[in-house]
Amino acid sequence: MVLLVYEILQKLLHRFHWIVPGYIMGGENRNKEKARLRKGISILVATPGRLLDHLKNTSSFLYTNLRWIIFDEADRILELGYGKEIEDILNILGSKPQKSAGKDNTTSQISEVQRQNLLLSATLNEKVNELAKISLDNPVMVGLDQKTELHLTQQDMEPMEFNGKDILGKDGKLLSSSTEEYKLPTQLLQRYIKVPCGSRLVVLLAILKHLFEKEPSQKVVVFFSTCDAVDFHYSLVSGFQLLPHRQSDIEDKQLFLKCNTLRLHGNMNHEDRRTTFNAFKTEKSALLLSSDVAARGLDFPKVRCIIQYDPPGEATEYVHRVGRTARIGEKGDSLLFLQPVETDYLHGLEKHGVTLTEYPLQKLLDSFPLSGIKYHLKNFVSVDTHPWVVSLQRALESFISSELKMKKMAQNAFCSWVRAYTAHRGELKGIFMVKKLHLGHVARSFALKEQPSLVNKSLQKQSKKRMRDQKHNNVSKKRKVSKR
Repeated sequence: MVLLVYEILQKLLHRFHWIVPGYIMGGENRNKEKARLRKGISILVATPGRLLDHLKNTSSFLYTNLRWIIFDEADRILELGYGKEIEDILNILGSKPQKSAGKDNTTSQISEVQRQNLLLSATLNEKVNELAKISLDNPVMVGLDQKTELHLTQQDMEPMEFNGKDILGKDGKLLSSSTEEYKLPTQLLQRYIKVPCGSRLVVLLAILKHLFEKEPSQKVVVFFSTCDAVDFHYSLVSGFQLLPHRQSDIEDKQLFLKCNTLRLHGNMNHEDRRTTFNAFKTEKSALLLSSDVAARGLDFPKVRCIIQYDPPGEATEYVHRVGRTARIGEKGDSLLFLQPVETDYLHGLEKHGVTLTEYPLQKLLDSFPLSGIKYHLKNFVSVDTHPWVVSLQRALESFISSELKMKKMAQNAFCSWVRAYTAHRGELKGIFMVKKLHLGHVARSFALKEQPSLVNKSLQKQSKKRMRDQKHNNVSKKRKVSKR
């Protein structure tokens, strides 16, 4: 996100050479950053941790003329654990609100220059309130009036009261995303697909195959709940080959999905994330498998479809995810995967004015050939028993079982997915309940033949072996030290 903002600043300021943009962030060379700070920067884009580091340790970093401090994605800053860093930054800069002074603008303790703090957020929640307590004094909310969204006038400036606890609007109600209706683009087609747990993987691959065969030149983003799930599906899509219909064609195997596949999640190193970001941004056609790290703050042009393979933990995250498509008037599609026991999730979205229509799954499955012959089944008992689903599931399980590395990745993804499933909070706990799941079907969704108990046992054996080896190494080191 830092690089995205910096690139846009460069485009905006290329005619104003006296305004110098710059950035500092984790993973970059500190000495190069110090050199840039020493030369002087007019607009600095920074991550909280690296900014605090330079404020404490870089003597050439001068900030006495600082006029504006802007916190972008304010509702996520505290959720990501940057509360202490933000407070330390504000203390060093002398920009904490001076309640006793009673002034509209905060005056720096370091200089006489008036300082203005801003919070930018697409949603308002308790985290924004907490950050406002730290950084704002007598705040004013600037937003678009619902009746005149396209015309920003003086009437659109709504003052807010700051009572030390919550941010209140004119009507005295808490400004929170839990009570507001979400306004999504009218050109965004929102649908959900109800899939039994054991068939989720097959249906996902079927939809992706349909999308890229229907329109080869397009971008699609698929969201997963865990980093392990992203890695597993990335390796699967990159390596799974379409089985030939005849034995004589065994040498003519082709990838099941013929598309440029990329991955993005928080456990990747900085350079790999940057490479993925730039590649997906510039490619005309690509598939991005991602965790929520790409759900906000990233502007990928011309994304045609968003698939939420794992439902997000909050309704606000649903809005941020689908916000990657249908941007600036362009059309876009979004598809939400739900198991039959999870359909109550739709009621939570309806409370915010978000309505989804059902995706025609049977029509999609009937369009795929089996053994080179198309078939048409008017009715079938369930998705699990559909001939094409059964055939592809067997092929996937055979592929996973024959690849030791893929099998381990599937096991890790299975375990992390179950842990993430149990981590839902609030009202969602009653919808996403592990007790309602058939863990054998969950294993099938990762193309595993083994029962989950066997998977868990194999993982436990691996962890016990690592512990024994580590203990043995420690004992060996102690013996060597004693001999010396």
